[in-house]
Amino acid sequence: MPAPEAALFGRDAEMTGLGEHLVLGTRLTPPFPDGTEQAIFGMGCFWGAERLFWEAPGTYTSAAGYAGGFTPNPTYQEVCSGRTGHTEVVLAVFDASETTFEEMLRIFWEGHDPTQGMRQGNDVGTQYRSAIFWTNDAQRDAALVSRERFQSELTSARYGSITTEIAEAGPFYYAESYHQQYLAANPNGYCGLGGTGVSCPIGTGVQTAPR
Repeated sequence: MPAPEAALFGRDAEMTGLGEHLVLGTRLTPPFPDGTEQAIFGMGCFWGAERLFWEAPGTYTSAAGYAGGFTPNPTYQEVCSGRTGHTEVVLAVFDASETTFEEMLRIFWEGHDPTQGMRQGNDVGTQYRSAIFWTNDAQRDAALVSRERFQSELTSARYGSITTEIAEAGPFYYAESYHQQYLAANPNGYCGLGGTGVSCPIGTGVQTAPR
């Protein structure tokens, strides 16, 4: 991780040119409907990670972006340089009457290998680290509980220690428009996501209403 004083300066201008969600047809940027909740997850390359969440029942919208670093409004090239401190993340906005944050956590834990440090598969660098950025105290508590439960399952399956960063959410910066719903626009595009095959004992049994 770069030191804050060594990070790239970035810019004041926010990302523009973001349209509607290519799959769900919903808006990508706030304001979001009443009754929705936001969750921010880093689990490697955000292309495949975002698809996991837009396919989940109860998701209102999803977006690819950057979080957890120092550089304001970074570009993809800047994040890939390792000089912003950001990791690639997915913003999942879900309807709290249809699903739960715990179910979002289950998708997160089972969708990647959270024991790999600053990498995910063949993707190596600070921008591919595993992370949960909580937006309220209830999310923080749920994330910590889920980590302990999943660690127990991983240990039984002979995996190492979870390296996932769990921290309060700072700014979420939207990625460029060509990253949004990338695998919907490019069905044969790269997806480096790979889970451990270990089930997470949290979020299971959630009853979700049909969309």
